[in-house]
Amino acid sequence: MDKLSIKDWAEDDRPREKLVLKGAASLSNSELLAILINNGTKDKTAVDLAKELLTSVNNDLQKLGKLSVQEYLQLKIKGLGTAKSISIAAALELGIRRDSAAQKRTTILGSNDIAGYLRAQLQYKKQEVFAVVFLNRANKILHHEIISEGGITGTVADPRIILKKALEHNATAIILSHNHPSGNLKPSRQDQELTYKIKEAAKYFDIIITDHIIVSDEGYFSFADEGIL
Repeated sequence: MDKLSIKDWAEDDRPREKLVLKGAASLSNSELLAILINNGTKDKTAVDLAKELLTSVNNDLQKLGKLSVQEYLQLKIKGLGTAKSISIAAALELGIRRDSAAQKRTTILGSNDIAGYLRAQLQYKKQEVFAVVFLNRANKILHHEIISEGGITGTVADPRIILKKALEHNATAIILSHNHPSGNLKPSRQDQELTYKIKEAAKYFDIIITDHIIVSDEGYFSFADEGIL
């Protein structure tokens, strides 16, 4: 019996075979998504469904990564049900975590050493979240935690909670961070006031606020780099 080539396989199976034979990098975005979707309908292949999904987000993987399972279902793509939406959401979250792990550095000497990590962690959040990185005297990361989550336009961070956690982790320095879902990286007046408030409170515990970094899918803004800390 002659060996079958990729073109002899059912259409839903071809991306899998292509990945095995040529590697994941050889596949298009729609082909990679098709593997997650697994199978199509009687009228559409898995690749067709993947293309329809990508079209719904203007072929923007950043937008796709921000969708929840419920939002996949709200797209009303026939053949893309709960189970397939869960598979896609899980795979994209793994990608986010992989990117985050690759960006993480244990010693922080400047904004470049932490901004990529924070951006990978926070840029896909659809609501504003406030996170803190706790450092020791050697500027090594002791702990990283999301302190609060808010709405699309803002969140509230309690300085008392931040400093309590800093003392719990024996931190001597803190990096503040939050995301701007809008993409705009310019700090608001409230951002600057909150930074000053936390900085002044931290002085009583000999804790230094080394930076406040705003992140979005557009990049990042460092208070320290801009000289406004």
